[in-house]
Amino acid sequence: MEIKNYSDLDALEMDTLREVGSIGTGNAATALSGLLGCPVRITLPEVRIMGYNEAIDWIGGPENVTAGVLVHISGDMGGIMLAVQPLEFVNAILHHMLGNQVDSYGQLDELQRSALVEVGNIMISTFINALTGLSGMRVALTVPSITVDMQGAILAVPMAEYGGQTDYLMTIGGNFICDQYELPCRLLLSPDIRSLNYLLQKLGVSNG
Repeated sequence: MEIKNYSDLDALEMDTLREVGSIGTGNAATALSGLLGCPVRITLPEVRIMGYNEAIDWIGGPENVTAGVLVHISGDMGGIMLAVQPLEFVNAILHHMLGNQVDSYGQLDELQRSALVEVGNIMISTFINALTGLSGMRVALTVPSITVDMQGAILAVPMAEYGGQTDYLMTIGGNFICDQYELPCRLLLSPDIRSLNYLLQKLGVSNG
């Protein structure tokens, strides 16, 4: 049966989405390892369906400043995907790629921002490639953009674009482990309802 809202997802559909999230983040960790030149693995990812306000609290609160790399998705799936990069994660990336770090997001120069965009793009692209490999869907991704702002403002983008369809989005969270340090990372995927139904159908858990 076709769902009309994320809250309509049943247990089997949720389990299937969790499996997709686990495979996608595992592939993202492998890609990140190749980019940084050090072993990277991820703790067991947590895949949840959350309301926007709950998701904002989950990634640290609305007034917390963070970096977000955003990509729009089109084709068989319409929506956006956001890689949230806490400062701890940012400095690990900068250390391995450029040999430097920053005390705040305000100190990021153009080269450092480009490195963060590259990392966010690789994580998102690898995740989406895993999803399309499992489902057979064809999607296209826009050129990624980076925003440094309060988390509430960053999440206002999916709220503005898809809030009329649903008050929920898919959140994928886990910690990347690099150099024996755990680095928090959050991926947020917000497909429109049409795309979510088609994805579940392609994954064989819905007849919608």
